[in-house]
Amino acid sequence: MMSLFDNYFAFATTVFMGLLAIVNPISAIPVFMELTSYMDKKAKRNIATKSVIIAFCIILVFSVAGKLIFHVFGITLAALRVTGGILVFVIGYEMVRSKEDSTKSMKLGDQPVKADQGISVAITPLAMPLLAGPGTITTSMSYSAAKDVTHLAIVMLVYGVICYITYLLFIGGERIVKVIGTNVMMVITKMMGLILAVIGVQMLALGIKELLNL
Repeated sequence: MMSLFDNYFAFATTVFMGLLAIVNPISAIPVFMELTSYMDKKAKRNIATKSVIIAFCIILVFSVAGKLIFHVFGITLAALRVTGGILVFVIGYEMVRSKEDSTKSMKLGDQPVKADQGISVAITPLAMPLLAGPGTITTSMSYSAAKDVTHLAIVMLVYGVICYITYLLFIGGERIVKVIGTNVMMVITKMMGLILAVIGVQMLALGIKELLNL
């Protein structure tokens, strides 16, 4: 029994480290704050909640029936990488370039923005491809493949923990900004934008390479 527990614990540790490295919730904080900068606190909390729930559902579906979904719709992982790469690049580009004018226009004066107005942000790009992108989907599918129900449950439990950590980081974003300062956060945001753009290009190149069988 102890040996079985150790095996499960080792598996859970491996899954946690692998998914945490790919999701990298800390790097998603500037993205979340940039995309929700025109929203009030209630709306931000709403978007944070929905983004992690949607991401969890996406990973759950692909972990359970990913291969079947790809087969039924004729989708390849390479095509998913290409699409995800384009989306991530666009997000990174928008973060790097100045968005002061667009941000001011989105604030609609000093009126708070309702939570449901930003639901599309929770779906794309926060839930997918940032929190549940091609890399996360591939990793979760590989960990869940050829395993029993217990291993699948461990994968989903671990990803659920990562989603909760991400949620806490999202709603605590303003406090983090107060600690490190607005200017530092702006620099971090632009740096993360550049990194995201590079990651997007890398995902796109890898997807094209796989599509062309190079």
